[in-house]
Amino acid sequence: MSAGGSAMLDRLQADQATARRSRDKDRVLLLGMMISELKNREIELRRELADDEAIDVVRKAVKRRNEAAVMYDKAARADLAAKEGAEAVALQGYLPAQVDPEALRASVRAAMAEGAANVGSVMAKVMPQFKGRADGATINAIAREELAREELARG
Repeated sequence: MSAGGSAMLDRLQADQATARRSRDKDRVLLLGMMISELKNREIELRRELADDEAIDVVRKAVKRRNEAAVMYDKAARADLAAKEGAEAVALQGYLPAQVDPEALRASVRAAMAEGAANVGSVMAKVMPQFKGRADGATINAIAREELAREELARG
């Protein structure tokens, strides 16, 4: 493992150095945690991370923070929910742009036209096309909507 494997790791380290210079303590801590998570993943894999693997680590961190924000909201801890939400937004800046929902919808419809008749088969056809660029939950919701719409049309 060298000092910097993926472009993601290099970018996080550069941004952390910038945050340190500007004395942005919260950002320094957030980026430090992300860098640690990426390095831990490299240790687990015993090799440097590819960029798509680094993106997956960041995506999971964003998801954890969003889930934590929801839990804090339910517990009436708006201060902690806001902190988690802000961290999730900050980390989303490191992820590639998400695919337009209409492009996802078109791909789901194409999978259904090819014979995918349930959510599992639609997901199996659509997910590989958008790996790293679309959230599985979003694709799942669109697949359910389109399958329900088709079911009503056959009705």
